[in-house]
Amino acid sequence: MSAVLNGGTVGAVVQSAAALLASAGLAFGHGTANAHDEAAWLVLWRLGLPLDSDLSDEPGSISGQGVSPVQLREVQALLDERISTRKPAAYLTREAWLQGVSFYVDERAIVPRSFIAELLADGSVDEFLGEHTHRVLDLCTGNGSLAVLAAMAWPEIAVTGADISPDALDVARINVERHGLQDRITLQLSDGLAALPGPWDLILCNPPYVNTTSMAQLPAEYRAEPELALAGGADGMDFIRQLLKDAPSRMGENAVLLLEIGNEREHFEAAFPRLPVYWIDTSAGEDQVLLITREALVQA
Repeated sequence: MSAVLNGGTVGAVVQSAAALLASAGLAFGHGTANAHDEAAWLVLWRLGLPLDSDLSDEPGSISGQGVSPVQLREVQALLDERISTRKPAAYLTREAWLQGVSFYVDERAIVPRSFIAELLADGSVDEFLGEHTHRVLDLCTGNGSLAVLAAMAWPEIAVTGADISPDALDVARINVERHGLQDRITLQLSDGLAALPGPWDLILCNPPYVNTTSMAQLPAEYRAEPELALAGGADGMDFIRQLLKDAPSRMGENAVLLLEIGNEREHFEAAFPRLPVYWIDTSAGEDQVLLITREALVQA
């Protein structure tokens, strides 16, 4: 068991929980970036309070709300589980958030955190779309979050979410139904583009891209996720090589591919030195997500 929590108010419990998580050597990055934010998430969730609750010291904030001994023990148990199992918090709460939208998630699918979600929400890729854009593919859909966000962003467009994992598609189906998008989103089992002839006007893809060296160094929180969704081979480009080879024959004439590669830009450019791409700015910088036109793929 970890250290005992202190505090009789929500604010005090969050501060105590943050200190506990910070001292436990945990890794973050599955919806929060630090111990305090994760403590707030877990405490509020366990107490059944809104996750966007005001935790300031201002009058009227929820920080001063009392926490009973029973509630404190429940929070303690949740934090103990987080620390002992090293599972991402999202697997414990069965919920993850992207762009203010709630998604169900469990160990069958990777915890959604794609920077492509930002680009769907802020319209960054809209300039590459047009009247020709009718069919969108979310390849490696995982829990279906990008497919759902794409359907929300473009109500007139048909969306397909595809994955090689039947388990991940089962999770995606929960989210499609949760958001009432059964008539807008089709889910498809496919190894890459093998079962997806298209033609697609836009392909979104957050594939397995972690290189072998990095895979060996991942914290336990990331190793709790399906390896199939992370491991990209020696240089992280195994899936992407096949994708870029297959994509042109499955893309419409004016189609584009939006691809996330994480911290693998150096490996990407080494693998595809003559491929012209557009690097798109996200909250993590300009080297996480790139856009490739079908024309560029054909010429390269």
